[in-house]
Amino acid sequence: MKTRIRILIADDHPVVRQGLAACLERHDHLVVVGEARDGFEAVALCRERKPDLVLMDIAMPRMSGLAAAEMLRREMPQIRVLILTMHSNKDYVRRVLQCGAAGYVLKDASPEDLVLAIEAVYRGEPYFSREIAGLALDQFVRGPSGNVAEERLTCREREVLIQIADGFSNKEIASRLGVGVRTVETHRERIMRKLDIHSVAGLTKYALSRGLVGLDPELKS
Repeated sequence: MKTRIRILIADDHPVVRQGLAACLERHDHLVVVGEARDGFEAVALCRERKPDLVLMDIAMPRMSGLAAAEMLRREMPQIRVLILTMHSNKDYVRRVLQCGAAGYVLKDASPEDLVLAIEAVYRGEPYFSREIAGLALDQFVRGPSGNVAEERLTCREREVLIQIADGFSNKEIASRLGVGVRTVETHRERIMRKLDIHSVAGLTKYALSRGLVGLDPELKS
């Protein structure tokens, strides 16, 4: 390809980020424009540097790659997301399809396959590693099969849920989102009602189980 593809790498492991950057920059048409340590930083850097594509891990602290991908789909749909992870769980595949990511590659893929995936996603084509292509097809054929209550959450409610699970207070969430505290309280009430969960601990456990937030680094495999 002659077109230069601007790439942002989002992974919470510095060695992984540096290794990916070194691998990609061997190709003249691939340009790494930034590195992010978590989902929040990935979204912020996308606003600033306008990459063509984000190479996104799933399990990251503060905000997961799936939640970040969903925010990018809403705010900057022109930026394509390629998930790069060690997880091949079918629930993750379902969430990847729901959040709007265009591709899903396992971390044991060869450098050549990763470049092919980047090029395909940049062209607007979906790309899934051979190992999980069958799972992706099965999820597509079956259609939505996740928690119906979660699917009724609005994008903003899901965003508030993520920040509740990350331990932020109503005041802190309001400041981060640029809304009033009462608005956040209303979102919290609606989230609890829709999910039928009525404690912060319950919401946190739910968000972790659905891959909406990353595990504490000591707990990650």
